[in-house]
Amino acid sequence: MLSLLYTVDLLAVAVFAASGALVASRRQMDLIGFGLMASLTGVGGGTLRDLLLDRPVFWVHDPAPLMVCLTLAVALFFAAHAFQRRFTVLLWADGLGIALYGVMGAELARQSGAGPLIAIVMGMMTATFGGLLRDVICGEQPLILRREVYATCAVAAAAVHVGLSEMGADLTLAAGCGFAAGFGLRALGIAKGLSLPIYKPRPGKNY
Repeated sequence: MLSLLYTVDLLAVAVFAASGALVASRRQMDLIGFGLMASLTGVGGGTLRDLLLDRPVFWVHDPAPLMVCLTLAVALFFAAHAFQRRFTVLLWADGLGIALYGVMGAELARQSGAGPLIAIVMGMMTATFGGLLRDVICGEQPLILRREVYATCAVAAAAVHVGLSEMGADLTLAAGCGFAAGFGLRALGIAKGLSLPIYKPRPGKNY
């Protein structure tokens, strides 16, 4: 089980790090900027999760996630031009990261003793905080504020995983179903513009 969680964690870090490096390429940053954006995006959400759960920050005692971020930063510094539609690649990479980290954050919260609701919230925060940091620092419109479903996908991934786990499902099955729910919903958002209903202002009543 631990090896599965570790693999999922590294995969989520890699996908988010790639999305951070792609934003750096859009902003024409230097190699240090690539490394910074890849690292912030790759480990930002997990760092917040660990601090809130009072866990050891995962990349401090194990440098592998940080090495993944820096390796991808260097690779994409030289190869980002090969992706002609980088924003589209960014959206899909971010969608993968959301689903992976939604599941991962929720499971680590469960292992830390958090209840189902807190585990789902931790999954959502883990999946969205790194991307939010990336977009704010780079002056991009945060993906979390776009009309398509975004944070909802992280909640879906975490909720399905936690729900199945609470019912006694195998970890691999619960994680797989959670990932499918989160990524499937995000794919609909990207491809079809699926979004939640928005608030529409109405005239107030005179009392």
